[in-house]
Amino acid sequence: MARLALLCTVALLAACDRHPNSGGAVDLENPLEIAARERGLVHNPSADPSGVLERRHNLGRDVMCIVPDGQDEWRFVLSASFGTELTCSASGGIGREGDSWRLAFSGHDGCELVVYEEGDELRLPGTFPEQCEKLCSDRVSLRGLRLPRASWSADDARRLQIPDNRGNMGTPCRD
Repeated sequence: MARLALLCTVALLAACDRHPNSGGAVDLENPLEIAARERGLVHNPSADPSGVLERRHNLGRDVMCIVPDGQDEWRFVLSASFGTELTCSASGGIGREGDSWRLAFSGHDGCELVVYEEGDELRLPGTFPEQCEKLCSDRVSLRGLRLPRASWSADDARRLQIPDNRGNMGTPCRD
């Protein structure tokens, strides 16, 4: 009996290495794959940045929601915490630029940043253009901010609660 169990285990492990599709490609039409992409459980291979990026740390929570805002256009809201009383909130539009994304900040003419994705993490640059110097108060900055991907779902982004500059929670990415 033990020998039969061992043979079954070996057979199951060997089957785990088999790919149902040629070359190990993902079947994008598989109903389970479609449902997982729609729910934001796996990355949709399209060029859509919609979703939630979030990082919790000992000083608070850094969070960004991104939702569609027209054809090949998105809008974002970003909040970074630097302790109980120091935060930075910003919003604007986001668009594709090659393999990267360009953030254009509302209320700050000419303040645009190219941000990069590495794996499931969005990285803001360590230096900002002069037009972006007033994004945050004098004591804090978004320079070098890293935000890991929490969801690829626009619905999750619309439901995300983010504090405003006064600390009041709201859902700023809601349509």
